[in-house]
Amino acid sequence: MSCLDSIYNSCMAASQPLYERIEKQLRRRLATAADGDPFPSEPRLAEEFGVSRMTVRAALAGLERDGLVERVPGRGSFVRKGAAHRPVGILLSFHDQALAEGKTPRSRVLHAELREASSQETAALYGFESEHAASVVAISRVRLFDDLPIAVEHAVFPAALSALLATDLETGSLHNALRRLGRTPTLGSSVLTARTAGDDAQELGVTPTTPMLVETRSIVDQDGSPLEYTVSSYVADRYALKVDFDVSQS
Repeated sequence: MSCLDSIYNSCMAASQPLYERIEKQLRRRLATAADGDPFPSEPRLAEEFGVSRMTVRAALAGLERDGLVERVPGRGSFVRKGAAHRPVGILLSFHDQALAEGKTPRSRVLHAELREASSQETAALYGFESEHAASVVAISRVRLFDDLPIAVEHAVFPAALSALLATDLETGSLHNALRRLGRTPTLGSSVLTARTAGDDAQELGVTPTTPMLVETRSIVDQDGSPLEYTVSSYVADRYALKVDFDVSQS
């Protein structure tokens, strides 16, 4: 760096508000922190930087706005990493998305069985004209990135795919297992709704009133045959669906 560059950078730093300089330093610190790590309190940061609590509060405002720091009354402040994002228009399994985010995909199995299908499951996998009670392979799991619970997933498949019950349901990918069975997930459609965690709260480590994003998804295979019907409920501040769209000119 030349002398002129050094002088220029020093002038720029001097003209930048103090709270912004502190915020930048805190953002660099957060980049190497893990989700859930304790974050220093206002008095501690004020002492560290030699400034007033008002200045620290201004520096923290941007971090809280961006969801990087969460204040929990009575407990303190904690690091929060941004929610994982999945583009809606891409058929990407939870397993593959975890790997793409640099996380270890894990699952905790709640139920895995061959059972009678509900009317909604029958319609999704066998068609409305099914005259007899149909069976489905039903697999319910808590899905995790590393050790952080992200979602509760209830997936059903045609009974002919009962071999799925013998696959690795904790660390393996069901979509990869389907491909090994000659059924390739190809096209899908989703409906998005919302609810609170309710009875799933304990499995996810959240409160019953925590907002949840619910994706009800149907997938067909390479031949256009129904393959999967899944309802996944994601903790809203840990997972997001990204939507790209065109603006109507009418």
